[in-house]
Amino acid sequence: MTLKGKGFFIWKIKDCENGNPEAIAKTALDAGMTHVLIKIADGAYPYNTKSDTKADLIQPVAAALKSAGISVWGWHYVYGDYPINEANIAVNQIKKLDIEGYVIDAEWEYKEPGKKNAAETYMKLLRKSLPNLPIALSSYRFPTYHPQLPWKTFLDYCDYNMPQVYWEKAHNPEPQLIRTIKEFQALTPNRPVIPTGPTYRAGSWVPTEKDTLEFLQSTKKLNLDAVNFFSWDECRPAYKELWNTISNFDWNTSISKPDISELYITALNTGNPEKVVEVYANNAVHITYERTIQGIEFIRKWYETFLKTFFPNCIFSLTGQSGSGSSRQISWSCKKNGNIVVNGTDTIGLLNQKIAYHYTHFTRSL
Repeated sequence: MTLKGKGFFIWKIKDCENGNPEAIAKTALDAGMTHVLIKIADGAYPYNTKSDTKADLIQPVAAALKSAGISVWGWHYVYGDYPINEANIAVNQIKKLDIEGYVIDAEWEYKEPGKKNAAETYMKLLRKSLPNLPIALSSYRFPTYHPQLPWKTFLDYCDYNMPQVYWEKAHNPEPQLIRTIKEFQALTPNRPVIPTGPTYRAGSWVPTEKDTLEFLQSTKKLNLDAVNFFSWDECRPAYKELWNTISNFDWNTSISKPDISELYITALNTGNPEKVVEVYANNAVHITYERTIQGIEFIRKWYETFLKTFFPNCIFSLTGQSGSGSSRQISWSCKKNGNIVVNGTDTIGLLNQKIAYHYTHFTRSL
């Protein structure tokens, strides 16, 4: 199945609406959730069971959610010490609970030496037993920070990538999401990204309502099919304002059409010259201090060099804009590894909402 829309991770069922299945389903439905992801296992053991009787708590919640038309996925924190046992418990839980998809939460334990073999064993067993089940990987947002984790081994067997885009100690979700997507696009295989945003406290840091709305809007601007948040347990009791922001965001209603300035920066962040020239008129003129060129083919060639040779893997940000109608003045910057390497000030002229005239001026900080 294809995930579309908003979803929430549930860690401990007992901490969500007092564990009441009907209340969980109604709350999810009222919030416009299309899917909920429930923790079904931890390591080699089932999760969300009663502490005294070990009775399963998931089945009644899953049944209530499904009755409300909400898709139910299971997630599993894995360690890699006993990969066969972890695969077996996953398969058992998935079949028993009849869930619609499975998420692997692999983090620091899988950065230890020798864990690539564990990942291969685990994933092969999963796929052998569950050949048609959608599977996703949930792990760090920037793979370049965690090269020890066997990304390819996991993603070879996955259908989706659900990176944890947790902008802790900052308030810049859009640039972090853009960087996440770019880093995973550079990996093989490149799976569809469904990002997970934070709704919890880390020390003195808490995401703001503005952060959360920006994250939601960014997922739409980047044409991602779905978005998740972690976790229901902490968000609903402690941060109702974040829950309300997510709940009030209508995923199915198109957001206001971005201005050409935003469309241009978004196109640059794809790293693809083909996407950049889509915002230009066929006979557009592009001017720099070095030369003047005209026509899509010449402009495409310029961006080929600009994006892939001069400034590969940079993250572009719109830092200012003015003008209306057929004229815009914009300022922008480009960061690599957190450092500004380019600052630009451009003048844009429009024809039928496409760039017909573009004067580009930038200074390098390299």
